[in-house]
Amino acid sequence: MRADQKHDIPDGLNEEYYQVSADILSSFNKYRPPLNIFIFKEDVARVILYYKVGGRLSNEQVEELAALTGQGVVFFSREDHQVYVKHISYQLDLVLVDRNLKEKEIADIFTQALTRRLAEFFEQPVKAVFEKLWVDLMVLSEYLYTDMSRARALVRRLHGVHSLENHSVNTGFLGLALWAKLKDGRLSDSVRRPVFDRVLAGLFLHDLGMAKVPLFLRTKDKPLTGEERAKVNSHTKVGYEMLGKLGLRYPEIDQCVTEHHERLNGSGYPLKSTRQEFPGRLTAVADSFCAMISKRPYAEPIGHIKAAASLAQDPRYDQEITKALQTFLLVDLKLKP
Repeated sequence: MRADQKHDIPDGLNEEYYQVSADILSSFNKYRPPLNIFIFKEDVARVILYYKVGGRLSNEQVEELAALTGQGVVFFSREDHQVYVKHISYQLDLVLVDRNLKEKEIADIFTQALTRRLAEFFEQPVKAVFEKLWVDLMVLSEYLYTDMSRARALVRRLHGVHSLENHSVNTGFLGLALWAKLKDGRLSDSVRRPVFDRVLAGLFLHDLGMAKVPLFLRTKDKPLTGEERAKVNSHTKVGYEMLGKLGLRYPEIDQCVTEHHERLNGSGYPLKSTRQEFPGRLTAVADSFCAMISKRPYAEPIGHIKAAASLAQDPRYDQEITKALQTFLLVDLKLKP
């Protein structure tokens, strides 16, 4: 039998196992993979254990495993899902080549990867750290651009507890889903890829100026003093300055960062403007909604439907976007009122 000869794999096997490609296998430690490895034996029509975690593959086994992978008979168990998710989250581009991952599993990977990357960036908001985050954001862009229906699974994984990185992930996922809803899911038909990339990045980076606000203020469970409130509110201006240092002076990103606290009636900040561009208005709705549904030090979360209804009744927000939010929750996610 040729090394690259494919076997007939029974239907349903991928419900219990991930079929391993050469790209995925090569991403693991060659001799000590962190997951159990199984192979499909055609003569007995069953999957058997080939390598157990804690052991060590010999050089001969490494070569044999590569050949078996080419035949399409090497698998990981879906019982090792969390280990697999963690591994792929550190090499996020692998989600684009692993055709055996389910949509919900890919959503788990993106959630874990981007939350960690954003935490690293907010801890050290310099260009070298940001470049790693940008790579992962562009993997998400590649994944979503031609099939925005995939954003539904991402929104189902919104964090329930507020932190700077959690909130940024939530706002990014939801903002993209709402944008797709407004375009009937066909963003690639009307939005150029560079614009898509920049709005995507702006949604995730809208609060980057908060990285310069002391942690004790971000997590304070008592009302802020006037001076403290001024410090927090300065994060939009600080974020704008940070974009320049990161080489990210694009209008779409600027608008997400500087306009997400502006309101249509001029009651927002920093400029009290009544005219915001679309990225700013989109980010304003996503930012406010995601804050309302998460547990914050000073406030308990409220339900998704209640939060969306509150925004829909508030004329300070773009009513087309808040209506899209309500429809998305009720129709696409099928949440109960």
